[in-house]
Amino acid sequence: MKAQYGILRFKKYKGPAITPIEAHNERTKEQYASNPDIDTNRSRYNLHLVQPQGRYREEADRMIAAAHCRVRKDSVRVVEALVTASPEFFKDKTNREIKAYFEYALEFLKSKQNAQTFISAVVHMDEKTPHLHLCFVPLTADGRLSAKDIIGNRKNLVKWQDEFWQHMVKQYPELERGESASQTGREHIPPRIFKEMTQLTKQKEQLDALLVGINPFNGKSRAAEISKVLDSYIPNVARMKDQLRKYNVAFTKTAAENEKLKEKNKTLSASLDKATEGSVLKRLEDAKLRQDYEAVLKTLDSIPPEVIRFYENRTQEPVMRHDK
Repeated sequence: MKAQYGILRFKKYKGPAITPIEAHNERTKEQYASNPDIDTNRSRYNLHLVQPQGRYREEADRMIAAAHCRVRKDSVRVVEALVTASPEFFKDKTNREIKAYFEYALEFLKSKQNAQTFISAVVHMDEKTPHLHLCFVPLTADGRLSAKDIIGNRKNLVKWQDEFWQHMVKQYPELERGESASQTGREHIPPRIFKEMTQLTKQKEQLDALLVGINPFNGKSRAAEISKVLDSYIPNVARMKDQLRKYNVAFTKTAAENEKLKEKNKTLSASLDKATEGSVLKRLEDAKLRQDYEAVLKTLDSIPPEVIRFYENRTQEPVMRHDK
């Protein structure tokens, strides 16, 4: 199962760059030889969620003048938000479903920036991956022209993307946070990992059932059946090992620490800071994931040597053992 990400990015434009971005977004050119990704036969499927009332530069200047802002020659007059998702997310989705995704994303952007500052919001369906271009004038709530205050620095961008993911995942739980791991310390273990562990646990139970009552006298006769299960079980265990290593900072390390967490969770009072409470609950969830993985490895360790030899001779693949 390939990871699917919701994506939000920003670009800032000063005066001279506004007209070219309008030409791209609104498809006002006759030909797009410089951009082979654009299929003009599909351009009729492009759609506006916010229809521009005039030329981008004129609309920006009108809003800025109405707000009586101080403007420098190098001021950012337009900010563009690009919203999209991994190509896998859009696979098999209808145009109606794709439109709904971008409408839901636009709700988030409206919650963060006054919709009266929006110039245009257009969904492009004629490139490889559907995406939304939202252009707005970076006017603050107190009427200043300041892209810096709205978009902020790298830390604030991470906050934007965290909140965007938190909004989108309510409607689209298959979406993952994306790679801002250096900022977040990989706090988000994607729902996909828990689903994969659930499937792996089911395979473990199937394998456990085959191992009940196995001994040196009947091991050879059961080896072929067990090997069939191992064909998918072992690659899945190896993949889970890589995933858990990737998100390792979130795991508790000992059973004793896990017990302390459980006790702490029991005694959380109603007045406890919700952020702290959420952190404890999350760490418990992570510990459960680790515990399930340990159980999966334990099952591998319980397979008799003669069955392991049968499997390795058949596949020429060594069996992954429990490396504590």
